Amino acid sequence: MQLNTRAGAWALAAAMAVAAPAAADQAKKPTDTAKKAAEATKAPADRAADEKAMMEKWLQVATPSAGHKALEPVVGTWDAKITTWMSPGAPPQESTGTSENKWVLGGRFVQQSYEGNFMGQPFSGVGYTGYDNFKKKYVGTWMDTMGTMIMVSEGSADATGKTLSMASTIDDIMTGKPTHVKTEIKIADADHHVMEMWGPDPTGKHFKTMEIRYTRKK
Repeated sequence: MQLNTRAGAWALAAAMAVAAPAAADQAKKPTDTAKKAAEATKAPADRAADEKAMMEKWLQVATPSAGHKALEPVVGTWDAKITTWMSPGAPPQESTGTSENKWVLGGRFVQQSYEGNFMGQPFSGVGYTGYDNFKKKYVGTWMDTMGTMIMVSEGSADATGKTLSMASTIDDIMTGKPTHVKTEIKIADADHHVMEMWGPDPTGKHFKTMEIRYTRKK
């Protein structure tokens, strides 16, 4: 008899445990309905205020800012001298090219169009660099004739605004996995800037793989 009593108590407890969430859901439904009703009956003035706040926030992140202005020194047409290293300690390889950098999309991104040669072959590349007001970070992409993948970058500038450091990711065709590279752009003056890149060696240790020196065309 005691076992049956205990079994009955357990059954009652289990039933109450199942019923409690259902009761909570039922109690919550009127609240949700009330909220929806309140939204539906919100005064036009209140709805207009919400829409105005949303628009102001959107304009704030969509309007070019001081972060974009810091990219102005790299805009123009440039002679480029490229030095690359295929592995640590390897002799450098040099090539030349021309880069045309211009504002696009209303001053939100700098489009870089590069033409030159690399390892004795014609080489072309296109990149975009901008400042993401929402993330408060610099962002960029790069595509070229050496592959069909896209390098995606994100980073920040130092306190002077003249050094831009980016962390980039691109697919490695040898390993079949994404690889991480670091780039740094240093603005020397209105007519000169340098881009340096570091990538991993077979052990994963980063070494300098590229340096591009840009001189403004006169």
